[in-house]
Amino acid sequence: MDAVDRQLIAILRHDARRSVTDIAAELDLSRATVRARIARLEESGEIVGYTVVLRSDASVQPVRALVMVEVEGRALDRVVDALTGFPEIGAIHTTNGRWDAVCEISSASLTDLDALLRRIRLVPGVTASETTLLLATPRSTRARL
Repeated sequence: MDAVDRQLIAILRHDARRSVTDIAAELDLSRATVRARIARLEESGEIVGYTVVLRSDASVQPVRALVMVEVEGRALDRVVDALTGFPEIGAIHTTNGRWDAVCEISSASLTDLDALLRRIRLVPGVTASETTLLLATPRSTRARL
């Protein structure tokens, strides 16, 4: 993957529906070259798919945090299943070390965050948690609207 491919991917990350003509003009390439590069990136598995970003996914809640969760014994699958039902949790990552899972969460207020944290701690199998507030996001690869 060269610098042009990285630029192309950056454009597609922000708007995968952008026309090949627009992308070609921005990259100063022909439409055929852009089409061929996209096809090559798809065939090589570098691009594995495209998705839709919903307004609810793109709306930024004022309070965002990472919650590290410790789980007892072999309860990780049950805990992940339970946490999947919390709409405030945008992503759940399993990990190694002290924490078994890391949750990306968002809420409308600190009071709502506190209530969410209490609900997370009540999930059977959760033995401990630690929360870090996210203050700013200087860089992200997620789509921007």
